[in-house]
Amino acid sequence: MKEKTQNAGRGASLAMGVAFVGFTTQFGGGFASGAQIYQYFIHYGFWALLTPFIAQALLSLFYWYGMRYAYRHKTYDYRSFCDSFYGKTRVVFSNLYEIEYFVMVCMAPAVAFATGGSTLSSLTGIPYIWCTLLIGAFIFVITLFGTDIVRKCSSVLSVVIICGLLIVLVPNIIVQRDTIAQAVANLSQGIMPVGSSQSGSFGSALWRGCVYGIFQLTAIGLMYQHVRGMKSEKEVAKSMIYMFVIDAAVMELAVFGLLAVAYQPELSGYSVPMLLLVKTGVGKTVLTPLISVLIILGAVSTGVNMIAGIVERIVHGAEKSVEKRKAQAVTASQHQKFQTVTVLVFTLMTFGIAQFGLIPLVKTGYSYIGYATLIVIVIPFIVHMIVGCVKKQPVMGSEAAEN
Repeated sequence: MKEKTQNAGRGASLAMGVAFVGFTTQFGGGFASGAQIYQYFIHYGFWALLTPFIAQALLSLFYWYGMRYAYRHKTYDYRSFCDSFYGKTRVVFSNLYEIEYFVMVCMAPAVAFATGGSTLSSLTGIPYIWCTLLIGAFIFVITLFGTDIVRKCSSVLSVVIICGLLIVLVPNIIVQRDTIAQAVANLSQGIMPVGSSQSGSFGSALWRGCVYGIFQLTAIGLMYQHVRGMKSEKEVAKSMIYMFVIDAAVMELAVFGLLAVAYQPELSGYSVPMLLLVKTGVGKTVLTPLISVLIILGAVSTGVNMIAGIVERIVHGAEKSVEKRKAQAVTASQHQKFQTVTVLVFTLMTFGIAQFGLIPLVKTGYSYIGYATLIVIVIPFIVHMIVGCVKKQPVMGSEAAEN
């Protein structure tokens, strides 16, 4: 009985840890600043109160489907997953996703260095280069120790980020509740927020929410490594239920909070809407630096998760190659060498992208990520789901024939 209770507790803890990895991957600096909330939701009118739930439901569904497949087929890195999942078309789709993930891994950690470094520098007065080196050291150390440490780090950072957002949002929602109520009334009447040229139709709001989900779905490859320790498909499902509840609740809270400044003329001059929220609300002195800290933590946590995903893929591929060539298992020391070199290479590469002003170049490729994800992940997953459902259905008349 005691052992069952311990196993249940371990399973719940692991599922929550995986949910937090999903949270920190999605909620980076762009979310902490409030920019993403405006860009993908509030700009599209009244339906912004609903579309965060739809976006998170779609994202959780696809994550669950991919992770369940990874659990069933023991494909714990994205290359192994793709080669198994895409079957005969793996030559095309596996390589397409490889390119897509590589662009992502160039972008997300580089933004962590650039955004996190500049924010930390302005917050502390420490020179930018030293701030980026500090962030690089943090990413390197956490990623070096593998999947379990990355998941534990994500859990800690998630709790800190969520608590920070609650401290920023809840008092300002309470104090500015009348302004928020008026903003909701304006949205319901079709009066669009500052900077929006949208019509406020459900169709456009729904599509934009789906686009948000599609962009976030690109990172699904980093999630597969986290099913390795799970004992059942129920744990996979539980982790995605947790992720949906956490992500949807936090996003909806952010939407309501930022509605307080949706009709402020000054909003158009703010790249960080959260700062305007605390400026017009309460706690400016304390909450302004807290928002900076949340932006840093959000950017860095996303960077850690992205690098961890490609490290798992490279190390696993290298070890398979060595084992095939030498016909013997890779030792623990060899594994650690592969891990160290790979983490170092990708940390230095993304650090270089940030330092040498290559982010605009990478962003050019990043802008096409959504289209690539639609082709490489969304459509194949939907087809796979449909085919799986059809195969499970009994042939009409077969039962009658047997009787």
